[in-house]
Amino acid sequence: MSIDLNCDMGESFGRYKLGNDAKIIPFVTSVNIACGAHAGDPLVMKRTVELALAHKVQIGAHPGYPDMQGFGRRKMNLSPDEVEAFLLYQIGALDAFVRAAGGSLQHVKPHGALYNQAAQNRSLADAIARAVAAYNSDLILIGLAGSALLKMGEKHGLQVAAEAFPDRGYQADGTLIPRGLPGAVLENVEKIAENAVRLCRKGITVVQGKQEETYSVDTLCIHGDHPDADATAKAISDSLASRLIKVKALSR
Repeated sequence: MSIDLNCDMGESFGRYKLGNDAKIIPFVTSVNIACGAHAGDPLVMKRTVELALAHKVQIGAHPGYPDMQGFGRRKMNLSPDEVEAFLLYQIGALDAFVRAAGGSLQHVKPHGALYNQAAQNRSLADAIARAVAAYNSDLILIGLAGSALLKMGEKHGLQVAAEAFPDRGYQADGTLIPRGLPGAVLENVEKIAENAVRLCRKGITVVQGKQEETYSVDTLCIHGDHPDADATAKAISDSLASRLIKVKALSR
């Protein structure tokens, strides 16, 4: 059994620092780098790409809503055409830094509210998948396990990867408990690590009406802005290794 460990990175801006990318990156196999809309700036993007290549981890674009003040976690009501254009704009920007540094882009993973809305909104999910396929159909599209985003990715001929969050609480329908509500964010590092093992072995169970379906997981996300992100990353890595679960990057 194997699993990819990914982390959202490059979310600092100017003189404002968020997360501790350098301490987390030794424990992950893929990184999702902010593209300047919800977080990040050109220098941060460049440096984060260089950090990822130095550690030989796979690089993905992490596009979000143009909402830096809200960190991309506030819902926006954009048309499908606007979403597609914003995605192309952001993926292309990050890919420029990746290519200039001699690397290649592996995947795309939407951020925050865009990601969560696309889990259920098929037209929004379709716009995201359409943008990724138009830019480079070899890219992997990462989305919530069992989500509309993955279904739309497959519709557009993309390889998709089902994601789960060991540090987040889930609702019965497979979506994440909204931040700010009880149980939305788990804080105990040991429990998060055990949750990671459970997700690898058992996947995500989604209940829709009287139907129940279980989805396997391809990648686990470590939130880089979590206060104990580096300790969480190490605990998850150690816990997986002790259960003989290999950590390796997604494969194209």
